[in-house]
Amino acid sequence: MPKYLLMDEAKEKDLIKEAFEPKTWNEIHTMDSWRVFKIIAELVEGFEKLSRIGPSVAVFGSARTHFNNKYYKLAEEIAFQLTQKGYGVITGGGPGIMEAANKGAKRGNGKSIGINIDLPFEQKANPYIDRDKLITYDYFFVRKVMFMKYAQGFIVLPGGFGTFDELFEAITLIQTKKIGRFPIVLVGTKYWSGLFDWVTEVMMKEEHNISPEDLNIFRIVDEADEAVAYIDQFYSRYLLSPNF
Repeated sequence: MPKYLLMDEAKEKDLIKEAFEPKTWNEIHTMDSWRVFKIIAELVEGFEKLSRIGPSVAVFGSARTHFNNKYYKLAEEIAFQLTQKGYGVITGGGPGIMEAANKGAKRGNGKSIGINIDLPFEQKANPYIDRDKLITYDYFFVRKVMFMKYAQGFIVLPGGFGTFDELFEAITLIQTKKIGRFPIVLVGTKYWSGLFDWVTEVMMKEEHNISPEDLNIFRIVDEADEAVAYIDQFYSRYLLSPNF
């Protein structure tokens, strides 16, 4: 087993043990109080920086996607086209699909925003983010608040658990009417169809855990033109453009 995996495993064991160790009231009070201040600081920084970016679309996908992958190239083209329609592009700020989207935004001379997360592996800010529009967070949930608050649409390319987390949180908030509806586009029928076939056949038809109208919250497409057109058409119904 590689040495770094052994180190990760040892660190994980230490964290589990630490979680069960009894703590004094003073330790609990002090740690939690400082954690609250840190969370508030992250929220304030995000609100101050992102409130000035204007209408933007978030592009999600795997940090592990190679630059030769078709979805990397698709993400870059989608972001480029979004900037030509007047939208800024928000990503998670890392490599892979996120890098591709920021690269496309840069190529289109549009706003290129990165909401990064501090991780022990694989997540460093990519070089295509506007210098004054990069924020790095410690807390995933604060980062997701920023995506929900400041993106006028989600375009989701193939990704892993983090991408699924962001996608399903948005779908849940719209389904439960905790936020107003906004367009969600999934790119790559081959990648997404198995999952949403299961959602349709098992979750909806067999178990009745969702309603048929819930499937209208998102759209699955394959081409960059289709993804951008769906975002644009959604807002044109309300006579809105990226200058609102």
